[in-house]
Amino acid sequence: MRCVIARYPFDLTKIEVEQSMSGITPEPVTGVSVTIDRRVYPVMQVGEVITRQNRRDFTTGEMRRALTRLGFTCHDARPVMPARDTRADGDALGW
Repeated sequence: MRCVIARYPFDLTKIEVEQSMSGITPEPVTGVSVTIDRRVYPVMQVGEVITRQNRRDFTTGEMRRALTRLGFTCHDARPVMPARDTRADGDALGW
C-alpha cells in the first residue's frame, strides 16, 4: 500500500512492517502506540525503523494513519494517573 510519510511516498505492506520490527525491542510507551505481533511499540519508533528517517521528520498522526491503513491496531496514550496525595490520608503521619 502506498503511504506518504513526511512528504515521501513509501510502498509498505503489513508483512514488511512485521518483518522490519521483528527482533526490535519495544521502547517504553509514552504516547500513541501500535500492536505488532503481540508487542506494543510507540508509533514513532516504528516510523523511524520502517522509513529510516529521523523521528522529527514525521508526525504521530502520519504514522498512525499509515499503520491503521495497513491493518494494525493503534492505541491512544494511556491517561496519567495522578499521584496519591499522602497528606489527605490521616494515617500516613501516624496521628
